Amino acid sequence: MNSFELNKIAGAVLAGALAVVVVNAVADIAVSPSFPEETAYAIDTGEADATASTATAAVEEGPSLGVLLASADVSKGEKVFKKCGACHTVDEGGANKIGPNLYGVLNRAKGAVDGFSYSSALMEKGGDWSYESLDAFLEKPKDYIKGTKMSFNGLKKPTDRADLIGYLRTLGKGDVPLPAAN
Repeated sequence: MNSFELNKIAGAVLAGALAVVVVNAVADIAVSPSFPEETAYAIDTGEADATASTATAAVEEGPSLGVLLASADVSKGEKVFKKCGACHTVDEGGANKIGPNLYGVLNRAKGAVDGFSYSSALMEKGGDWSYESLDAFLEKPKDYIKGTKMSFNGLKKPTDRADLIGYLRTLGKGDVPLPAAN
């Protein structure tokens, strides 16, 4: 087979592909589908009523923060902190790294470590680092404080967060009472 015949075959394949593209474009112009605003026929999926689904949602949430903190394992929290240790220190009077020193963070005002440049979003959030705010922040920092400079994705497991908060509680703020275990 010579190169002229190969050119004819390649040209035929390209022409066919071009024809498909053109026909598709013309069809999109000629027919513009419209969809109804609501379903014409509702299909019964057999889902339980709303009260049953709310009860299961409450069960899926798991134990409260107070229960988790009451059973928190400080040694596991210290291991979880190794993820944080790349950016934070926990030594009393320790230096700031990429993130501020976390010694005594519990019930400390947000953005209160001297010599650390916090994001404006964190400064605007205000308040103190309570058990609940630490838990929400550690779950997903960028959701809790939109615009935070902290690039950590968060801790998904509630037990890991509780263990970490339990560990941080031992660093200068062990006298802060735990939330009620509901």
